[in-house]
Amino acid sequence: MEFIRSQPTGKAPADRFTGDVWWDVIVAGQEPSRLRANLVRFSPGARTYWHSHTMGQTLHVVSGIALVGTRDGTVLEAHPGETVGCPPGEEHWHGAAPDRFMEHIAMWEGTGDGSPETRWAEPVTDSQYTASRSRNR
Repeated sequence: MEFIRSQPTGKAPADRFTGDVWWDVIVAGQEPSRLRANLVRFSPGARTYWHSHTMGQTLHVVSGIALVGTRDGTVLEAHPGETVGCPPGEEHWHGAAPDRFMEHIAMWEGTGDGSPETRWAEPVTDSQYTASRSRNR
């Protein structure tokens, strides 16, 4: 057993995120582990670009209100303690509601073969971001 050395907080790159986003790496697994997990903090209205994960992604909301959108126009609203699963290859985006900060733990797996685990696309438009939200209640 060992403590995993923490890395400095990093600012998310502007070519993959809209608005101010910061993250702390929780774990970047070393082979044979492929686990990746980051605590990600979004300022109000901030969001990722469209992207997909080869092995899928799981998002667990820690604070604030998360919005998670898919290419079919669905936008889910998730609250603290709720978890959203994005299947392998599904293009999606996630970010904060327009009026509050949001933190989530983003978890995904590396591919193990060196191929990209995340495929990035274009920014989410304002109309995609403001589409009607649905709650899973």
